[in-house]
Amino acid sequence: MDILHFITAGNVDDGKSTLIGRLLYDSKNILIDQLQAIEHASNKEDGSIDLALLTDGLRAEREQGITIDLAYKYFSTPKRKFIIADAPGHIQYTRNMVTGASNADLIIILIDAQYGVTEQTRRHSIIASLLDIRQVVVAVNKMDLVNFDEEAFNRIVKKYENIAGSLGLANVTYIPLAALTGDNIIERSERLNWYKGPALLPFLEQVDILNNTATDKARLYVQYVIRPQTKEHREYRGYAGKAVGDGYTVGDEVVVLPSGQTSTIKSIEVNNKSVNEAYAGQSIVLQLQDDIDISRGNVIVKTKAQLSIVSKEVDALLCWMDNKPLVTGNRYLLQLNSQIVPAIVQTINYKIDVNTIVREQQPIRVSLNDVVHVTIKTATPLTYDSYQTSHTSGGAILIDETSNLTVAAAILQ
Repeated sequence: MDILHFITAGNVDDGKSTLIGRLLYDSKNILIDQLQAIEHASNKEDGSIDLALLTDGLRAEREQGITIDLAYKYFSTPKRKFIIADAPGHIQYTRNMVTGASNADLIIILIDAQYGVTEQTRRHSIIASLLDIRQVVVAVNKMDLVNFDEEAFNRIVKKYENIAGSLGLANVTYIPLAALTGDNIIERSERLNWYKGPALLPFLEQVDILNNTATDKARLYVQYVIRPQTKEHREYRGYAGKAVGDGYTVGDEVVVLPSGQTSTIKSIEVNNKSVNEAYAGQSIVLQLQDDIDISRGNVIVKTKAQLSIVSKEVDALLCWMDNKPLVTGNRYLLQLNSQIVPAIVQTINYKIDVNTIVREQQPIRVSLNDVVHVTIKTATPLTYDSYQTSHTSGGAILIDETSNLTVAAAILQ
């Protein structure tokens, strides 16, 4: 059974947390003790349940009635498993949304039927475009507050189509719903009988997961070099990691990057068993025919696959996540999978206004939640793919050398 990773985003009070709560509640994915806890915490005069409490776990969120941090929830149906990230709506929490969206296959952008497309709708759509999220659902929520009016829905669809076109969002689905009352969540609502498409959950169960990793590019980022050096395994040298993009077969010719040395796969192990073939997503151990100097962070790729980029100069989009501003020339660590290399931000080329996508050339200051295009210089060559080619081998983080805090998410170009 496959897994759909999706994120919800939208304006404050558009009903993101309520929508997730409704999905969990109506699909019977809430434990009895959880249900009792939110019944007790709801404190509603009519005795109804505040489903938003299923995701708004922080005390500050409950007091303010908003989501200020990422909340992850897991649920499943007979057809598919789901991992949901509930992202904050406020502009000052852009970094939280970027974190949640970085692994998403799909984004649900909620729009309040009363107010239509807003500035934050555009901002979240721009972030979805920058992060190359392949599937977008525009969920027009609170249809009950506009009397389930078809024209209100159509006006929002028409306006959003202009945004989607300008950002190149190709796979957009529009669904009218009312999360509070459950209309069009699990099954199609009679009060929305003019809508002929699927309800939200059936759509999520059948939507195609458009792969964001090129399947013709096999990569193994070496996590660990296994050398038992016992009598039984005196000559054993295995390279452990997760296969990305494509699988490996015994006898495949491979290149080790960044050194460029070549060899052939001698054996493959999965779960401590020898196999002839391993597939993408599996944790594997490779042995090579030749004795090559390989260490953690090196990448083993198929000779026939298109090689990764190997360079000491990298262009990237950064979402700045630190309270301290970005300063060119400061020392950082750039981490991509198991690769960790010393780096500096050499130049800040431009800053992107995430509300308008306008570029500010050579900005004076880069602060928390800013998105900027930079050139990074690394001390040793970095092996990577562009993020558009592969999210797995094109998404990195920047770490402050002194505090070990993650200061930026990096989308490698």
